[in-house]
Amino acid sequence: MKKHVKIYTDGACSGNPGPGGWGAILVYGDTEKELSGGEADTTNNRMEMLAVISALAALKHSCRVEIYTDSTYVMKGMEEWLPGWKARGWKTADKKPVKNVDLWQRLETETARHDIRWHWVRGHDGHAMNERADALARAAIVR
Repeated sequence: MKKHVKIYTDGACSGNPGPGGWGAILVYGDTEKELSGGEADTTNNRMEMLAVISALAALKHSCRVEIYTDSTYVMKGMEEWLPGWKARGWKTADKKPVKNVDLWQRLETETARHDIRWHWVRGHDGHAMNERADALARAAIVR
């Protein structure tokens, strides 16, 4: 039986683009692990994606994973848009290059290792774990 892990993620940017940070909290039973990082010149969407990628990469074994994110961009990208982008050679429906292809490909690789369920949470709405992930992301912004 696979381990059941909950992951809470958030990204932040000071200016968009600008310096950014990401945060993730992994919860397995009573164990919690916090991760964070940042980049000097990035976008909020890239930070949202890196939070999920980094959290999934930290898992050593294939797991049942529930991902909680306030990013509709990441969630819709993975649940709705990705198959079409790939079928069109990483082009959008209007034939423009998909932004952040490098991270979408990394995210696809990381999610393939696990059984994933996505959950959207409203950002800055008092969800305790989302607030913690947001605080980690803001603290990690590269200034």
